[in-house]
Amino acid sequence: MGGRATKRILIVTAGFGEGHNSAARNLAGGFAEIDHHAEIADPCLLGAPLNTRMVSIAYRFATTHMPRLWLATYRSTDRIDFSRERRPIRNPRRKLGELIDNGSFDALVATYPLYPYLMQHLFDRGCPRIPVFTVVTDSIVINSAWRKAPTDYWLVTDASTRDAMVRSGLPQEKIIETGFPVHPGFVRLSPVPADDPANPFRILYFPTSKAPYVRRIGAALLAATGERGHLTIVLGRNFRRLYRRALELKQSYGNRVTIKGWTRKIPELMCSHHLVVGKAGGATVHEAIAAQCPMIVHHLVPGQEEGNLALLEKVGGGRLATTPQHIATAIRELLADGASAWRHSKRELSRLGRRSGTATAARFIIDHC
Repeated sequence: MGGRATKRILIVTAGFGEGHNSAARNLAGGFAEIDHHAEIADPCLLGAPLNTRMVSIAYRFATTHMPRLWLATYRSTDRIDFSRERRPIRNPRRKLGELIDNGSFDALVATYPLYPYLMQHLFDRGCPRIPVFTVVTDSIVINSAWRKAPTDYWLVTDASTRDAMVRSGLPQEKIIETGFPVHPGFVRLSPVPADDPANPFRILYFPTSKAPYVRRIGAALLAATGERGHLTIVLGRNFRRLYRRALELKQSYGNRVTIKGWTRKIPELMCSHHLVVGKAGGATVHEAIAAQCPMIVHHLVPGQEEGNLALLEKVGGGRLATTPQHIATAIRELLADGASAWRHSKRELSRLGRRSGTATAARFIIDHC
C-alpha cells in the first residue's frame, strides 16, 4: 500500500432490489483486497425495520406481478424532492448519523440513491463533512433520484450511462465510468470460450417468484436445446415457493436438470455456463457481461430495468424474450448453424472485457477520500 493509512469506508445499501446489496457486498470485498476496511449497513432497515420490510415485500410483489402499477410508482419518484425533510426518512437519517458518529469513517459509499440526501441533511446539521460516492446500479435510463443526489461523485456502469447523465446537465468531471461492481472473483475465472463445442449446452436459469413459470420456461429451454441441453435452476430466496415445480421439471428430465437454492458461487456458475436466463436486474446483467455469458431476459421491470436491457442489447450480449414460446425461439436462433449467433455474442462480450468494476471503483474511492 506504499505506506498509506488504512481507510475506513461506510457502504450503505437498501433491500429494494438485489442490485444494491450485491454492489455493496462486492465493493466491501474490493476494499478488503486492497487492505482497506469497509462496513456495510442498511440505515432504512436499522432505523425503520417494520416499514422497510413491508415496503420491500410490496416492491418485490409489484415488480413481479403488477408491472404497470410499479411503472407508475417508479415514474412518480422522478418528481419527488428527496432533499426536503420528510417524516418517513427521519429514523433512517438518525441511524445513519449514529453510524457516522460511531465509526470515524473516511468516506460514505451509497449504492441506494436515498442516502446522499440523508447525508446532506446531516451535514446541514453540523456533521463533519466526508466525501460521498454514489454507485449508480442502473444503466442508461437513470431515475432523477440518482441524478439529483448531492454527491461528490457518481460511479457509473458504462460510457453510455455516463453520456446520458452528462446530457441531463450533470458535470462530467463528477461522473466516473468504473463498471458495475461485480464480484471480485470474476477477474480470476475463465469464461466458456467462443469456440467451445457447446455440447452439452449449459443454461443457467434464475426464475422469478411466479411458480408456474419455473416449469414452463424450464421445459421450453430443454425442449429447444434437445438432448444437448442441461439446465441449472438457481431458486435463491424463492426456494420454498418454487422447489416443488422445479422438482417436477427434474423428475421429467432427469439428470439434464440441476436445482440449487441459495448460492455464493454465482461467478463460477456464470463462467461455466453457456447462457444465462434471468430478469434484467443491474447485478445479473452486469454479471453476465463480466462472465462473457450471453443472456436472455425473461422478465423486465418497466422503467427501472429498461436501461439494463438496452445496454445488454447495445453490447451484443442478449435480448428480451418473455414467454416460453419466444424463449424457445431465441434458443433455437442462438444454436442454429453451429451456434454461430451464440459464438458471435460471446466474441462481442469478450471484446468488451468488463470484469474489474469493483477494483476500479474501490481504487478510485480510496484515491479520492
